[in-house]
Amino acid sequence: MAGIARRSAVRVFAVSRRPAPSVVSLGDLVLDIASSFREPLAPGTDAAASIRFRQGGSAANTARMLARLGARASFVGSVGRDAWGSALVRSLRDAGVAVHAPRVAGVTARIVVLVAPDGERSFATERGAADGLRPAHLQPAWFHRDALHLPAYALFHPPLRDAAYAAARSAREAGAVLSVDLASRAPLLARGRVAAREDLAGIAPDLLFANADEAAALTGTRTGARREALLELAPLVVLKQGPAGCLVLVRRGSDALALAVATRPLEAVDTTGAGDAFDAGFLFAWLAAPAESRRDLRVLRVAALAGHRAAHRHLTTVRAEIEP
Repeated sequence: MAGIARRSAVRVFAVSRRPAPSVVSLGDLVLDIASSFREPLAPGTDAAASIRFRQGGSAANTARMLARLGARASFVGSVGRDAWGSALVRSLRDAGVAVHAPRVAGVTARIVVLVAPDGERSFATERGAADGLRPAHLQPAWFHRDALHLPAYALFHPPLRDAAYAAARSAREAGAVLSVDLASRAPLLARGRVAAREDLAGIAPDLLFANADEAAALTGTRTGARREALLELAPLVVLKQGPAGCLVLVRRGSDALALAVATRPLEAVDTTGAGDAFDAGFLFAWLAAPAESRRDLRVLRVAALAGHRAAHRHLTTVRAEIEP
């Protein structure tokens, strides 16, 4: 399957003769404190685990993978005036990403990722400085790219929310496409699904990424109606299904089409960041196609397979630790 995808991707590049796509991601740059337990947790006693400090954050993860794939990748987001903020910015720049990271009050965002022996994950998050990005921090030229990618985390907490809207306006004025990843179920429901849908409608994304839980949380509908509800928010929707592959929904005129793309399951204990890497792979291949063909099913299949390859690459690469 991977070989077929590579040949198809080459045909897309050959037809388009476009330079490597340029994508800016706006949102969070986070310290991931990842703890993988080798035995079950028990109250009042110890459990053996491995604990690692890594660069995380949905927007930053997508930018990092885009750079690895050869895109002209940039990141916009705020960090604290602390050693971890400096270390995270340095790590992302070392990965080939152009970083625009204003230093603001508050601690640099951090998240504790608890990975149980069965692979189940739980998260404890302190967003801190990640929500401190303001429209005044932005320069319109940062968003003169082929695409602006926004994890939904950027849409719910001012002043970051205001910065995301300002960035979207600058990107639209420059002719960029907008993609949004729903990111996480709980934040979507924090202010209610009606408010979440209004936030997304205000951005009017061209492309929407989600998994089944996020899609259900946002729409509150059964499976069949859910697809229609999602296509009301964006003309192209990618529903990530983990080891099962993905489902691509596309509206063309009055028709709504669905394309299922299956992949081989991949065993992984910790899948943190795989969805962000998928977004990067999909965007890279999709933007490589001419604009007029980006709703063609062949192009969408190539992009979906590219997303899965990027997720596979993320999951099979040892992630380096960072130090303050």
